[in-house]
Amino acid sequence: MAFKYPAARRDESKVDDYHGVKICDPYAWLEDPDSEETKAFVEEQNKLTMPFLEQCAVRPQFHQRLTELYDYPKYSCPYKRGNRYFYFHNQGLQNQDALYVQDSLDGPATVFFDPNTLSEDGTVALKMGRLSEECEYFAYGLSSSGSDWVTVHFLKADDLMKLPDVLDRVKFSCLAWTHDARGTTSNLNQKLYYHVIGTNQSEDILVAEFPDNPKWHSGVTVSDDGRYAVLDITEGCEPVNQLWYCDLQKLPNGITGSVACVNQRHLLVNYVHDVKDILQLYELSTGGLVRDLPLDVGTVVGLSCKKKHSDFFYKFTSFTTPGVIYHCDLSQASPDPTVFRQVEVFYPSKDGTKIPMFLVHARGLKKDGSHPVFLYGYGGFEHSIQPYYNVPYLLFVKHLGGILAVANIRGGGEYGQTWHKGGTLGNKQNCFDDFQCAAEYLIQENYTTASRIAINGASNGGLLVEVGVMDMLKFHKFTIGHAWTTDYGCADHLEQFKWLFEYSPLHNLPPAPQAGAVYPAMLLLTADHDDRVVPLHTLKYCATLQHGVGSSSGQRQPLMVRVDTRSGHGAGKPTAKAILEDTHIFSFIAQTLGLSWRE
Repeated sequence: MAFKYPAARRDESKVDDYHGVKICDPYAWLEDPDSEETKAFVEEQNKLTMPFLEQCAVRPQFHQRLTELYDYPKYSCPYKRGNRYFYFHNQGLQNQDALYVQDSLDGPATVFFDPNTLSEDGTVALKMGRLSEECEYFAYGLSSSGSDWVTVHFLKADDLMKLPDVLDRVKFSCLAWTHDARGTTSNLNQKLYYHVIGTNQSEDILVAEFPDNPKWHSGVTVSDDGRYAVLDITEGCEPVNQLWYCDLQKLPNGITGSVACVNQRHLLVNYVHDVKDILQLYELSTGGLVRDLPLDVGTVVGLSCKKKHSDFFYKFTSFTTPGVIYHCDLSQASPDPTVFRQVEVFYPSKDGTKIPMFLVHARGLKKDGSHPVFLYGYGGFEHSIQPYYNVPYLLFVKHLGGILAVANIRGGGEYGQTWHKGGTLGNKQNCFDDFQCAAEYLIQENYTTASRIAINGASNGGLLVEVGVMDMLKFHKFTIGHAWTTDYGCADHLEQFKWLFEYSPLHNLPPAPQAGAVYPAMLLLTADHDDRVVPLHTLKYCATLQHGVGSSSGQRQPLMVRVDTRSGHGAGKPTAKAILEDTHIFSFIAQTLGLSWRE
């Protein structure tokens, strides 16, 4: 069926000059999220999209089953402060995780801090929380509606009495207590401050600033003995100021994920080898391997330990494991830590580079080319996409007969900085080639056909499917976008402008209606309070897409946008909103691919 899309005003007079190249930006007015015209555009788009999503055939079953399967107890990896143990816990469908405390591992647990009490709809979230070394105070940052902006509050840890201290307008901040519990560090406007308990924010002590380098971001780590404060500085998202040591004879294809000291004399080392985690214990003095901690194919998503403690915790997850928390005590003997099949395959990219990809599907699957595929990728900022538990993915596999495919394309951190650099700046095309070749591999291996592949990416990963960060010529001018130039480049520089313009999703759309322009079904996703990848990217792309493609007589598949309200980039999203969003995504896929629900 053909869709009638809302009309959006085009301002043809808005033209930008990039190094002598004139580029029209007719929907620049959508860059103002607070204008009445932008709000009206969003409202009209949601009036079109939401009824379509709500009437999708599998929507009731998917939402019901997703809610049922999401309703299981979830725990974070515990950590110790003073003589007490702390961990986050969600009973199942609570909108936000609550922080619990135990006096001992065998003792009863009580709620220490519950953000669910702060709003009826769960849109006030705990974005950061730090206990002082001996558990005298708790500093915690709250955000509203998914925003990156945080307000930091303080309370006494023994009686939970709230203190009058408040730190406003905090964003991407560190919270590091000095061991005397007199105060904590925080960041404000690219400056580092020290806040003394019992004083006003205006009295905070300036610790570090870099007026000659306004893009520098600083953070502090306090040493285990409390004597030193270690200042680390980054510019943008570039992984700098890091010292790496790796024995290439022992682990030729691995990279170090994290290293922590435990039990006074041991190093706990988390390696990543072919995108799978390895956990090992070494002697601190000699570097000799003490033991391997057995892991299945998956990811260590939580690790908490202290040099002075003999015990530590780690949490393990995979595509088919919600999460298992292990408690290891080095003063005691070492513990030994069926419906789906998860495998890792390697496929060649356009230039011959071998790319790893995880597949999850039903056991006994026949490679007959009939299966729908959900292909996901990210490929940026040295971020590795390792196995993680995701209920909607498993519903897609079991109840829609699908295959989950996660391609570990270049630009990520799966094989260290070389892998990362291979998908950044002038090499960004490798990301798109790697992703395209993943789809081609799945077709060649007779898992599926081109018409049964749904592709997905979010945030940086949205570039792969032309959603997310879409105006690559102007992204650096909004909120934290300037920090991404280390991966993308900046259109202010001629050479970088050339490659950005070549792949910028917005600028690769037909600028005017074209006969015969036909696109596959598209569901764009954004949120009104996303102040990281701001909504303007999606809104301008949507308006251009509907104008240039949606008006074509041959376009029968929907080209829609879902703008969530009172939501942000993703962190702190209430459980109810997350369930509804995933329901809409997979209902849309089922509807447009012609999939039916199966028990």
